[in-house]
This record gives sequence, C-alpha cells and structure tokens, in this order.
Amino acid sequence: MSATVNAPKGGFFGHPKGLSTLFFTEMWERFSFYGLRPLLILFMAAAVMQGGWGWDRGEASAIVGIYASFVYLASLPGGWIADKWLGLRKAVLYGGSLISLGHLTIGASSFTQSKIPFFLGLIFIVLGTGLLKPNISAMVGDLYPEGGARKDAGFSVFYMGINLGAFIGQLITGFLGEKIGWHWGFTAAGVAMILGLIQFWIQSPKTLGDIGAEPTRHPDPATQAKQVSNVKLFTAIGLAIVAVVFTLIATGTIGFNAETFGKYYAYVLAGIGFVYFAYLLLFGGLNGDEKKRVLVIAVLFVFAAIFWSAFEQTPTALNLFAQDFTNRTIGGWEMPATWFQSVNSAWVILLAPVIAVLWTALGSRNINLSSPVKFAIGLGLTTLAFVVMIFASYIVVGEGTVATKVSPLWLITFYLFLTLGELFVSPVGLSSMTTLSPKRYVGQMMGVWFLASSLGNLIGGLVGGEVDPENLSAMPRLFTTTTLFLGGAALILILLSIPISRMMRNVSSEQEIANEGATNVI
Repeated sequence: MSATVNAPKGGFFGHPKGLSTLFFTEMWERFSFYGLRPLLILFMAAAVMQGGWGWDRGEASAIVGIYASFVYLASLPGGWIADKWLGLRKAVLYGGSLISLGHLTIGASSFTQSKIPFFLGLIFIVLGTGLLKPNISAMVGDLYPEGGARKDAGFSVFYMGINLGAFIGQLITGFLGEKIGWHWGFTAAGVAMILGLIQFWIQSPKTLGDIGAEPTRHPDPATQAKQVSNVKLFTAIGLAIVAVVFTLIATGTIGFNAETFGKYYAYVLAGIGFVYFAYLLLFGGLNGDEKKRVLVIAVLFVFAAIFWSAFEQTPTALNLFAQDFTNRTIGGWEMPATWFQSVNSAWVILLAPVIAVLWTALGSRNINLSSPVKFAIGLGLTTLAFVVMIFASYIVVGEGTVATKVSPLWLITFYLFLTLGELFVSPVGLSSMTTLSPKRYVGQMMGVWFLASSLGNLIGGLVGGEVDPENLSAMPRLFTTTTLFLGGAALILILLSIPISRMMRNVSSEQEIANEGATNVI
C-alpha cells in the first residue's frame, strides 16, 4: 500500500474526489469482465453450426469456473507484487493493459483455426485482473484513513460502479455475442477496458495525490532491495511455469480434463487459504491485537467462500436456466439469455444507495452491526433466493418428461434476494479487509479476500453443468443442496458472531476497527 494517504480535496457524492477515478476505472474493468464471462459457457456449449464449439456442458462450465477462479486467485500474488515492488497505482495500470490485450486476443481468435489464442487471451486477463482488482480496492480503502461507517458507505458507492459496468457490459456484449457474432461480444469487452485504462492514466495524478504512488518501503535500503529482488525472481518463475504448462497443454503433450482438474484444484485453494492464515498468525510478526483481527478475517473468509460458491452459479447454472427454461420472447423477439445476468447489477444499482444510507444512519447513532452479523444476514437472504429457484425448477421439471419454460419473474425475484444478500456481504467484506488488515499486509489481505471468490467461482463452475435439458432431475437437487448449505452456514455464523464480538471488544485500536467496536449490535 502507499506510505501516505494524501489526496486532493474535492467531492464525489459526498466522498473524496479520488473515489470518482477509482469508481469509473472499476466500472469499465467490470464491463469487460462481466461482459465476457457469461458468453463463455454459451459459446463453448453452442453447436458448431451456431458458431460455438459444441462442447459438453459440464466441461464448458468447469472451464468457466476454473478461469474465473484463477482470475481471483491471481489477486493474491497481485497484491504482494504491488505491496513490495510496483505500488498500487502502477499495478492497476499494468493490469489494465494486460486485460485489454487479453480481450483483444480472444476477439482476434475468430480469424484463426486454432483455440490457442482464445485460451491465451484468458490467461492475459487472469494476470491483468490479479494486478488490478485487489489494488484498486486497496486504494479505495486508503481514501478513508478514519475508517468507520463512512468507509462502508464509500465502498457501497464503489460497488455501485462495479455493477453499473456489469449491467451495461452484459447488455452490450450479450446482444453482440448472441445476436451478431460471439467474437463481436468478446472484442467489445476489450474496448471497454481500454477506455477505463485511459481514464485512470489521465485522472489518477489529479485526484489521488500520492495514494498508491509508491510501494511500502522497508526502512533499511538493503532489506528493501532484497525484497524487490525476491518479488521479481518469484514473479519470473511463476510466469515461466504458466508458459511451460500452457505450451504443454496446447501442444497436446499432456492431457487436460477440466472437471477432474477442478475437483483437485478446489482442495488446493482451500489449502492455500489455511496455510496463509497459519503463516500470518505464527510467523507474520503480528502483535496481539493484529492477530485477533486476522482471526476475524479468517472467519469471514470461510463464510465468504460459502456465499460465493452459491452466488457464482449465476454465469453457469442460472445462465443456462435462462437460456433453456425461461420464456424470453417479447413481441415475437427473443432477448439474449445473458441479459438476465444484468438483472443482478440493476438491483444493485437501485439498492446500493439505500444500503449505504442505512450504514451511515446507523453509524450516526453509534450503532454498528458487526461484519459477521452482516454476513449472516447476507447468507440468509441468499438462502431465500435459492428457495425461489427450487420452486421454479420443479415447475420446469413438471412430469419429468418435457421441460416447461417459466416466467422471467422467477429469475427476477431470485436476483432480488441474491442482490440483497450480496450487499450484506461483498462491500462489507471489502471494507472489513482494509479496516482489519495489518497495514503492511493490506494488499495481500485484499488478495486473500479474492481467494474466497476464487474458490466460490470454481465450485459454481463445477456444478453449473447440472442444469441440462437432458438431465432434468439434477436441477432441483442442485438448488435444494445449495439452499440447505447456505441456511446452515447463516445459522452457524450468527452463533459465532457473539464470541467474535466479545473478542473484538478487547482490541485496543478502536479507531482503526470502528466497525467491530464495543457498540456492536448482535
């Protein structure tokens, strides 16, 4: 993170002026990411005569999950590289450049007879998002050194920018991809990222001051130089490994089955999280207060992973549900299935300001719900969303022989509850990471937060292929299992929030952890 937090004065909806720069950069980046992602499974599973690859749904869904999982996993080294070497601002610039290159490479793959450029483009996006995603969020946190409810409100505004980009992106790329040509949608996503990159490059010196301009530097120059050297070495080794593995798979030297790989990869991700928290607590040089805060982050990490494993069924299972089992015809015209992915973003745009006002109003009354309580409420609301899908799926199954298409209102209602759950989890989680993290680890902690998203994306991809007209009975089973898992997690977390709140009352630095202070309401 940056050593200082000096930024020009100004305002953006009552927040620091720098928030506008980060808001619009993230908006364009999310346009590109969410504009591309729902097209992937539809493209890969579409028949060859429809311009797709005709792949098995389970394999296509697993690939989408693995890709999205790596996107978020890359945030962990991306935060580390920014903290120790590049600084937050350069990481965002380099990351945006890689993302732009990736989208344009995917779009250009239509002119080749090979799938290699397509998957190479996905790798560029993974690497670029790893640099951009955690570090732009960390800079948002640096805008609010005072912490507290205003910081939560700021992240809610920032989160609205994310969803504005996702909403517009999925409408545009969905129409271009499904109605004109898949690669037109892919290319449009790349153009959006280029716009965001230009905007950040021009505006950041004017609005961010020295926030993110330099990495955190060790007071000993020799130690600092060694740290930078180590980061460069490990980065080079990591990129070399990626290049070798990609070459071996692309040339057919080693085989690759996405579903099998994904199952083992899930255990790896869970293990990374466990090892990282254990290392930080035992060898991270933390004091007692910092260890308590890291323990809270670890709890939030587990339940965030559970939440995202349900939420991230939207680009796979729910996307396929919209395509196959939802009546999308309006006046003789059939809307693109990917447009339903924008419903979540539309609800966020409508509801995020309401939630931001709620947090500010509660904070002004010295009432702050603890982060675990907010998470538990979010999990409960997400449970209700999947209850809706249980009923919808049984209507589709009917007698079990011929599928029935249901009203779009089922998906719209599903996304309403899902969005409410999201607003109690995601912006609060982002704010909690920057508030609770030891300052010298804030970039890495943002990476850990996205590691939870990585695991959730993977699981969502692995189960997404179960929505299939050829296997109707699997769909109600999927939604029922998800509902039971979410409901149980919400209950456990609400019980855990009591001892967590008691533990946090003993932390001395109450200014820095205002969201977890003695006035928590359980």
